[in-house]
Amino acid sequence: MILPIIGYGDPVLRKTGEVLSPEHPNLKETIANMYETMYNAYGVGLAAPQVGLALRLFVIDTTPFSDDEELEDSEQKALKGFKRTFINAKMIKEEGVEWSFNEGCLSIPDVREDVYRNPTITIEYCEEDFVMKTEVFDGLIARVIQHEYDHIEGILFTDKISSLKKRLIQKKLKNILEGKTFQDYRMKFFAKKGR
Repeated sequence: MILPIIGYGDPVLRKTGEVLSPEHPNLKETIANMYETMYNAYGVGLAAPQVGLALRLFVIDTTPFSDDEELEDSEQKALKGFKRTFINAKMIKEEGVEWSFNEGCLSIPDVREDVYRNPTITIEYCEEDFVMKTEVFDGLIARVIQHEYDHIEGILFTDKISSLKKRLIQKKLKNILEGKTFQDYRMKFFAKKGR
């Protein structure tokens, strides 16, 4: 089922996600709905707070990035078919010289800004089997994971840009908050009149 994506300004996007247990009701269904919602909006990642759930859960599929001809063959191969569910993720390390990439977010449509992040991460998480694993990721995969991980910590990519850039996008953010934006996927806005 395609869920509405929660727009910028909703308090759920600022909550730290709760840890999930294997007994969490309808977890498999929630995960399936999140993938369906992400694909419908042409996203590469989606976190539970973006569908109104303050949980430590996010899904990613970096396949759309694998068509980028500016990337090296090895990175294109790594991105193609990289689909993963992250439950109860905990960032262990972020390493290397920060690099910039133009990021966007389904909860903040039509806003894109350069964000600096570390190229290599070590993260602990479970997939749907709830077996804890620790893995190292780098490049664009690491960046997508960091972006979605921020969501379960109540952080948005706009928090990571300069105060000047924040001032420049203020009007756009206000419009999103009030639902004065158009995108081709369902959204729910916090301060929309008559909601």
